[in-house]
Amino acid sequence: MERRDFIQLSALTGIGTMLIPGCMNSEKQQFPAFLRDYKDTWLDDPRKATLEWFKDARFGLFMHYGLYSLLGRHEWVQFREKIPVLEYAKLKDRFTAEKFDADFITDLALDAGMKYINITSRHHDSFCLWDTKYSDFKSTNSPAKRDLLAELSVQCNQKGLGFFLYYSHGRDWKHPHAPNNDKWLGSARPKYDPPDPSYKYGEDHDLEVYLEFMNNQIRELLDMFSPLAGIWLDGISTPKSGDPLLFKCQDLYNRIHSMQPQVLVSYKQGLIGTEDFQAPERHWKGSAEKPLEICDTLQPKGWGYMIEDEGKHKTKEEVIEMLRSAAGFPANLLLNTGPLPSGEIHPDDVAVLRAVGKEIHSIGWEGFTGKCRSKKAEHCHYLC
Repeated sequence: MERRDFIQLSALTGIGTMLIPGCMNSEKQQFPAFLRDYKDTWLDDPRKATLEWFKDARFGLFMHYGLYSLLGRHEWVQFREKIPVLEYAKLKDRFTAEKFDADFITDLALDAGMKYINITSRHHDSFCLWDTKYSDFKSTNSPAKRDLLAELSVQCNQKGLGFFLYYSHGRDWKHPHAPNNDKWLGSARPKYDPPDPSYKYGEDHDLEVYLEFMNNQIRELLDMFSPLAGIWLDGISTPKSGDPLLFKCQDLYNRIHSMQPQVLVSYKQGLIGTEDFQAPERHWKGSAEKPLEICDTLQPKGWGYMIEDEGKHKTKEEVIEMLRSAAGFPANLLLNTGPLPSGEIHPDDVAVLRAVGKEIHSIGWEGFTGKCRSKKAEHCHYLC
């Protein structure tokens, strides 16, 4: 029996579910609502369907939210200020996320003309926004007592938005066996003096322990949140500073694709070359052999909320130019907002995103082609 015929027959056994051959857990998986216009392709090749959708998506919402948001001094605050691991971990007891509203966030993305959302499931500080069983350093073990990924997943699937999960893979500032500064560069860990006692050093350090931890968490994300559009890995400079093969990424990619065949994998501008798309940051001027996504911020530079950026967030006109610039590659624009400590989207960003959405609705996507036309150099991120 052909794969297409098998899936169509399987669909008759349950409402809204289809059995996808090749899944490791052999569970029925819901048809991805974000692929509703690509169903025929999905029946034959789920990942090809997501790639076609991704190339057409143009615009996505990025969110950097975590413990660093409480301090408002950049998402790298632990690294930059060399805050001791145990001292930084105390921020968990202040994490309430009382105004994190997945319904509002997804509606805002739709209003802005966006087709997908990507959130920091676990940033370099290792704090997790879901109810992972592999760490106590998580949102459900804080005053928030909430699984923020679960809430976003439900809303994205109900509204037809693709759901991507950012995961810090090459860099971790909490796990004892994460890449260390003795062997790995690329800002692997804060340079504590004296060395932080929570880390493993020398012969006691075992990268394999950390890889097992990450593999378990990523497998867990795929088990808990379905259907996903992508796994978005970060921390590329650390594995690139040594032997990337030690991180066994191809095995990881194969596992991801076997568990949810429609899921795309990226590792920034590409770590081993078999990623599904490239996702470099602003000011990137290289060439891409894969589908491309340019990442940029609504704040001047920071990704997590920064107090010093109050009153300096991007305007509608700047975002419009960023969209035009991305279209010139062509590439998607993944535009980041750093939610306030409460989880609320910054009011300035809300207003700008809604205004951008009205512009898109007014002129259509055909109006977002060609090179950046801004005369201000700081507005020209890609092509000028």
